[in-house]
Amino acid sequence: MTHRLSDGSQTLQVGMLARVEGEGGMRVAFRDGVVEDVQLNIFEPPRFYEAFLRGRRHTEPPDITARICGICPVAYQMAACWAIESICGAEVTDAIRAMRRLLYCGEWIESHALHIHLLHAPDFLGYDSAIEMAADHKEVVERGLRLKKAGNDLMTVVGGRSIHPVNVRVGGFYRMPDVAALRSLRPVLVRAFEDALETVRFVGTLDFPDFEQPYTYLALHSPEGYAIESGSVVTTAGSAFEVADFPEHIVEEHVAHSNALHAHLDGELYVVGPLARYTLNFPQLSTACQQAASAAGLGETCRNPFRSIVVRAVEMAYAVEEAIRIIDGYGPGVAGAAPAVPVVPRAGQGCGASEAPRGTIFHRYVLDEAGVITDAQIVPPTSQNQPSIEADLRRAATDWADLDDHALTHRCEHAIRNYDPCISCATHFLDLRTTRS
Repeated sequence: MTHRLSDGSQTLQVGMLARVEGEGGMRVAFRDGVVEDVQLNIFEPPRFYEAFLRGRRHTEPPDITARICGICPVAYQMAACWAIESICGAEVTDAIRAMRRLLYCGEWIESHALHIHLLHAPDFLGYDSAIEMAADHKEVVERGLRLKKAGNDLMTVVGGRSIHPVNVRVGGFYRMPDVAALRSLRPVLVRAFEDALETVRFVGTLDFPDFEQPYTYLALHSPEGYAIESGSVVTTAGSAFEVADFPEHIVEEHVAHSNALHAHLDGELYVVGPLARYTLNFPQLSTACQQAASAAGLGETCRNPFRSIVVRAVEMAYAVEEAIRIIDGYGPGVAGAAPAVPVVPRAGQGCGASEAPRGTIFHRYVLDEAGVITDAQIVPPTSQNQPSIEADLRRAATDWADLDDHALTHRCEHAIRNYDPCISCATHFLDLRTTRS
């Protein structure tokens, strides 16, 4: 919708942005053809999870924080578990670590499949929704649905259910997965790997604008493989620190136009998510995934947010391949291992982090001697990426200011969806208003 005022100003308004999770608004103001102001106005009401956690037992965060998001609940569960376990001095076994990684692979598969095929691809192919797109690209939508189901099935077997898994606990799991049930998923995942590689090939053929950005990237890094469920922090600026030190580097602040906090890294804008992970961890991808990335036009780094759809497809293929590897090593010996280690409460502060599909997520908890939570902090990926999203919007509005209202609105929406923002997690978008004068 376009509003033109007598003073020459102009407002473009979209009542609600489709194909993102959450609601809010955005304002782009022009004066004399120059972008004067950009605001991402996240107005979804705060949900106060950090407040809910205060006064709860140290065993409760995995179940409570899983409810923050129905698409990436495992990210919240894993970061919460690592944080509480660090306070209590608990070390989980290799078998538990493997199952955590396997569960997380399921989340990466279903989340990336959803975003690529149903939320982001319509932007590139010129459709308002995946339903419209299915009429002309049925095979793309069906492939996405198969991949999402494969990820959901994996989460169900390991986590107890695909949405808000109930098998996760501080110290590990309530039970180890059944061997036969896991092995029955292998043929499904083999098909999913073929689908994932085909997805990489498909998205590599899309048309991408020239939109390189110079932001500092931040991601977890692990010597054990491409970082998913754990690791230490590295950045493209050359800094590195342990997760326990994140409060010294990552500072959140309130901005007047958003109900979600904005985060900065040592005072500077930064980006988390697939582009950051890929650029900082490319050597740890499998050979097959590196080759698929190269064939799709990616180098060893990627700084174009519009190409994030390709990087997500590569990560999805890696998650499928990694799930097959873990399942192949799963037998009666691992299944018979203790599903959890004791986590005895003690006073202290601890931090945890993991790589949600959308980017690094940080948790910090403070416990008293009885194991009661006295303070909690959760820093989700979309809060960390909000400043960079606004910077991208400013550049998009500047680069394409000569477009008509409809086309400019589409470009701005597309620039936002590059980040696959989980606004409900960050609390939360989108009503688009562009004012020209």
